[in-house]
Amino acid sequence: MSSLTAFSPSTARRVHAWRSLETIAAWLLALIWIFPLLYAFWAAFHPSEYMVRFDLLAPLTLDNFANAWAQAPFARYYFNTFALVTGVVVGQFVVCTLAAFAFARFPLPGKNVLFMLVLIQLFIFPEVLIVENYRMVSELGLINTLTGVGLPYVASAFGIFLLRQTFKTIPQELEDAARIEGCSWLAILWKVYVPLAKPTYLAYGLVSISHHWNNFLWPLVVTNSVESRPLTVGLGIFSAPETGVNWATISAATLLSIAPLLVAFLLFQRQFVQSFLRAGIR
Repeated sequence: MSSLTAFSPSTARRVHAWRSLETIAAWLLALIWIFPLLYAFWAAFHPSEYMVRFDLLAPLTLDNFANAWAQAPFARYYFNTFALVTGVVVGQFVVCTLAAFAFARFPLPGKNVLFMLVLIQLFIFPEVLIVENYRMVSELGLINTLTGVGLPYVASAFGIFLLRQTFKTIPQELEDAARIEGCSWLAILWKVYVPLAKPTYLAYGLVSISHHWNNFLWPLVVTNSVESRPLTVGLGIFSAPETGVNWATISAATLLSIAPLLVAFLLFQRQFVQSFLRAGIR
């Protein structure tokens, strides 16, 4: 029996109308959100004279992608971005795992106060720390390096919080059984906690990869050469007005920049959603 039958006919009609309105609003927001992406696809795969002429019979072309690839060192930008994102995510997994395990299981003095100090970082915008981060990276001699770009993000308050909450839900009996078998703390962490937290690692990893792939301001500040620029900074320089604006070529370059994330999301959409649901349920 439908849940609407529990209401009077007039109330049921109002509820149905409200749900229909919510559905229409959701579709409208989705169309507004996806319209720039659809326009980028149209402009990238058509000659420049069809950028604002939506003719279904317009000829398709890949020249815009060839021009974009030839005008900027996108191969180097891809390498820099892959290396940067991989290094940051691996570093975050190691640091956040050790910190979260300590906060979840070790009886440290003042542990709750230290954890609250970690959580305070969630309320601080990264842009506020740009000057201090730049000073620190400069003193370490890491300006214009991929290490300097990724170093400020290795310790993630969000990652520590998420993994700590997951570790605290793991039964103590599993840890006790591992200790009886003679496992050390690191062995317990590797063989008990990490495998049971795989959905959380996947969910956090997807968020971290997306964020650092699209990060722009800090890499723009700390890099000044092709050898260390990621895709976002390279695309920003490529589309600067003083270099000449050809929207068809810029749209092609934009698709080249977002293609790996877009393909990964389309291929792993189900795992993406399920990982977040499992991480939330825990």
